[in-house]
Amino acid sequence: MSDLRPETADQGFVTYAQAILDVLARSPGQPVIICHDRRQITADELRDSVHRLARELIARGVRRGQTVSLLTGNTPQALIARYAANLAGARVTPLYDGLNADTLAHLVDFADTELLLVDPTRYADLDRLEPLLKVPMLATLGPHPVADDICAAANGQPSAPVTVPVGTEDDWCIRHTGGTTTGLPKSLQMRHGPYRRTLENLCSPEDAPFRYLACTPLTHIAGLWADLALLQGGSVVLQPAFDAGEALAAIERERITRLFLQPPLLHRLLDHPALPATDTSSIRRVTYGGSPASTARLRQTESVFGKVLQSWYGQNETLGLTEVRPEEHDLVGRHGQITVGRAMPGVELRIVDRHGGVLPAGSEGEVHARAHSAMNGYWKQPELTARVLHDGWVSTGDIGYLDDDGYLFLTDRGHDTITVDGAPVYPSEIEEVLMAHPAVAECAVFGMRHEDTPERVHAAVVPARGHSADIDELRDFVAARKSGRHVPHTFHVLKAIPLSGIGKPDKHALRRALS
Repeated sequence: MSDLRPETADQGFVTYAQAILDVLARSPGQPVIICHDRRQITADELRDSVHRLARELIARGVRRGQTVSLLTGNTPQALIARYAANLAGARVTPLYDGLNADTLAHLVDFADTELLLVDPTRYADLDRLEPLLKVPMLATLGPHPVADDICAAANGQPSAPVTVPVGTEDDWCIRHTGGTTTGLPKSLQMRHGPYRRTLENLCSPEDAPFRYLACTPLTHIAGLWADLALLQGGSVVLQPAFDAGEALAAIERERITRLFLQPPLLHRLLDHPALPATDTSSIRRVTYGGSPASTARLRQTESVFGKVLQSWYGQNETLGLTEVRPEEHDLVGRHGQITVGRAMPGVELRIVDRHGGVLPAGSEGEVHARAHSAMNGYWKQPELTARVLHDGWVSTGDIGYLDDDGYLFLTDRGHDTITVDGAPVYPSEIEEVLMAHPAVAECAVFGMRHEDTPERVHAAVVPARGHSADIDELRDFVAARKSGRHVPHTFHVLKAIPLSGIGKPDKHALRRALS
């Protein structure tokens, strides 16, 4: 099948997927994926599966520059399908869990999907989605009562390597934001070259190879961590979703060395009653990001795991922008938050005022970033791209400041800012205070207004185990540490803070539920 081995688009360029396959070829018998049912997949099995599926995709007409959408969970098939589609020259569109059928159908259609692949964990989504689909081809990554099982067909393909011309400027994926106030996520074009350079910059010889526990969605940042683990000769342990007890059991049983968790999930791990009896000595690095982290909770994490904390700050539009290493977690800003770090290699940061003027160190404004990992634009939305991307600089929408040493301190997301008596109030400052109270396990602060009333500060709190929430005491606690306008007008005591599909506090859901 010589038609599968043409000249590459950029002479010498190797995609991230091909780089991972090259690493797998060096240790063919090594287990590299450990499934939730304890089944192991070796490097040669993973590599052969990718090549076979890539050949099957090409045989079905998938070509360079087309879109393959992935309705997948935390399964080996999810990784195999992504690598195979990219190897065949297609871009991929991961479809997040937790989205309704109308939104999923919009994303599939908007991305000009040629083929939709669905793994068994998302068959329920497929049942709701299928009546709304206009996609030319649909197949499943496993047995299904009606749909075509593409993996079974791929087993008939040879496992010889596949090479399709792919260049640095070709799209490797269309990523999606978590959604907006309109309910529709934004679609971001990401190129092969920047993603490959991002992975290279994040590879760290000091902790390679590592054993990564994928307990958050592979469709989001956990997918990048899986790529990093395999690229450095490590392994990936899959869990269907985050469960604190199961995560602790896996850490001990599988001798996990690397974790990535959003702060709310890290808090739930710390609060689980099985933690004191769990052997976590294998952990070498706990990376967190995606939402503000409480200083008090980070100190608690260090007391449990040692000096292993690492923070990444970034966005869907940019991927990673800054990093805080374990030894830098003592750097606290004027609002009490730990720094989100200094710029990663290949990243420039600046703080600007509302007119776009660059501000000096110590002045608060919007964070702008220029990074080789940034998107090349919003898919089919040139006007939105022009508003957010200026001469390579991305307007993040985050509010913060840089100190004299280049450390970035975030105040809050611009759209989360609450206006009280004409002055801005940043929810993350209040959350930082509340999380320092011993009776608070989790919290989320947000603004709400009714038809004829001004915006008010609301706080949802989850009491710590063995504690009850004394509202007056919490009000006094905030008042003693911040100004009067920071004191929440209303407290809501909940059993749990609702989280988005990727583990962030879902403040839209809170407003809907509490309005």
